[in-house]
Amino acid sequence: MTAFFALATSLLWGLADFGGGLLTRRMPALTVVVVSQTIAATVLGVLVVATGGWREAGPQLWFAVAAGLAGPVAMLAFYKALALGPMGVVSPLGSLGVAVPVGVGLVLGERPGILQFAGVAVAVAGVVLAGGPQLKGAPVQRQAVLLTLLAAFGFGAVMSLISEASTTVTGLFLALFVQRVTNVVAGGTALFLSVRRGAAALPDGSGMTLIRRSLPALAFVGLADVAANGMYATAAHYGPVTVAAVLASLYPVVTALAARGVLSERLRGIQAAGAGLALVGTVLLATG
Repeated sequence: MTAFFALATSLLWGLADFGGGLLTRRMPALTVVVVSQTIAATVLGVLVVATGGWREAGPQLWFAVAAGLAGPVAMLAFYKALALGPMGVVSPLGSLGVAVPVGVGLVLGERPGILQFAGVAVAVAGVVLAGGPQLKGAPVQRQAVLLTLLAAFGFGAVMSLISEASTTVTGLFLALFVQRVTNVVAGGTALFLSVRRGAAALPDGSGMTLIRRSLPALAFVGLADVAANGMYATAAHYGPVTVAAVLASLYPVVTALAARGVLSERLRGIQAAGAGLALVGTVLLATG
């Protein structure tokens, strides 16, 4: 069950990242974050009321608040790093956030078997290679590296925090709702300050028309991200965090394959090799 939920997490995160990447070509990243997370928060609010999840409010929700603050910071740092480039270095480095939940699991006493340790190593290598790292060519700015490492730490922290925010299904709905509301508040504040400094919330001339046309895609990105968080929390409760975190971090492979299928982007040889290694690592983790 751990492998199933963790792989479902990767699928949803990968598709959400792909959709978010397409949307940021048409509107600012902050706008994408705020609108998509607002839609997700609205849907989760209805679920919390319908299931009575609000009754499970407690101190553990501070983990959800922390995850809600870490998420937008990590996302904005990652987008900024991508802007500084080169993407072939930034993207694989961003996947190193898996080290955070894996490290937490080891500190808490989890000891995977030999096959699982091998699977961790092979899968992580596959994820990094699937991003298509540039081993030579354009120089990398130190700021880009630092921002990417900050983003990676933030993504990993979100994985660890959200898995601690609830122990039941209804409690998970409440935790995800709190996380999303925090996302909206943090992202909305950043968007407001950005506009105050002269940046545009939407491309000139498009106004709300672009938002209305993009609502289905924005809803998909927000809801897929929420579902992925829920799947990961479930995977982490079913089995070892070290296994769940690595399998859940295979989403760059999904994003690369989605770009190949939808945008006809050709996979570089190193990306194809990385996808193969990720698959081998998945098998080792699932059977170990």
